[in-house]
Amino acid sequence: MKTTHLKSRLLLTALTCCAVGASALLPQAASAKDLGIGSEAPALNIEHWVQDGNGFFKPVTEFEKDKVYVVEFWATWCGPCIQSMPHLADLQNKYRGNGVQIISVSDESLDEVKDLLGKKDENVGKTFAEVTAAYSLTTDPDRSVYNDYMTAAKQQGIPTAFVVGKTGLVEWIGHPMDMDGPLAAVVDGKWDREAFAAEMVAEQEMQQSMQRLSMLASTGKFKEAIALAEAQGKQATTDASKQRWMEIKYSLKLSAGMLDDDSLAFFRNRIKALKSDPLAMAQFGYSLYGQAQQGVDIKPLLADVMAAMEEVAEGADPKMKPLMFNTLAMLASESGDLKKAVSAQQAAIDATDDERQKKRLMVMLDELKQKAAGGSAGDATEK
Repeated sequence: MKTTHLKSRLLLTALTCCAVGASALLPQAASAKDLGIGSEAPALNIEHWVQDGNGFFKPVTEFEKDKVYVVEFWATWCGPCIQSMPHLADLQNKYRGNGVQIISVSDESLDEVKDLLGKKDENVGKTFAEVTAAYSLTTDPDRSVYNDYMTAAKQQGIPTAFVVGKTGLVEWIGHPMDMDGPLAAVVDGKWDREAFAAEMVAEQEMQQSMQRLSMLASTGKFKEAIALAEAQGKQATTDASKQRWMEIKYSLKLSAGMLDDDSLAFFRNRIKALKSDPLAMAQFGYSLYGQAQQGVDIKPLLADVMAAMEEVAEGADPKMKPLMFNTLAMLASESGDLKKAVSAQQAAIDATDDERQKKRLMVMLDELKQKAAGGSAGDATEK
């Protein structure tokens, strides 16, 4: 088995993804005043207003009563920020007549922002200027607004959105892709600010526990980390939190090589549940393969996950098939079944029309064929 440090590093990557979601991490500066749910939203002192909703919106400094604002932080280099742009435009168009203004704030130079706007978003076939035309796109290079919001609220990843309600108070903080429900409730006057504030406190406490857990795992103290996850799960007050801590506990047990009957039952049930979500199934299979590369014995789960992936891959959306079959090929190779690995990799190649992707997949196919021809495991494992 490889070193505990390597296993811990892999686990920490997974835990970090779980903790911050699809966000880009940024350095933090000191803040003179904390900002939270129910706080008065700081005034905006934005240097450059680049897009104005096709002339519909004017620059904002103070928030007007009975209007709702979204202050969202982004950057040109941030993939999740770029992916959120069409959604922000859709929300702005939806609520344009309801007194809602979305204001996106970067901290980059004006030239950097304008450079992005002149480029084409290949996913939608429009320039970024066209994609973001519906709402207010800005940049504030001195980072004063960033510090007043992101730093003050102890937010470390972008994109992050702040919903400012009709009374000028911060009602919600989170990823813009999760904003639909809260924004609708704030606009309709049905938002429960106190309940969400309690959720935020619980989330912050979870993040603190995650940091302690990560420190334990990074030093190979898996038993202590597992005990902490179990304790946190018992203290959790919502079903969602309980589920998250349970998943973390079993991920720790997997990384520690503790695949007992209880753990196997959990992962087998999870594999069954993932059959309805091909992408999640592929991600699980890939993470399992990653664990194996760090020395974790995943053989007790290989037959289950390979059978499920093969079943899901056959009926998956054509765009998903290359990923599904490629992941299946890696797992089959790990199991020693090189005949299945070669077959799955060929299926991945046959499923894609992307020539660059096809070339990358061909490289792995050649490696699998060479491995099989060498007789290292392929002939003995033909089933």
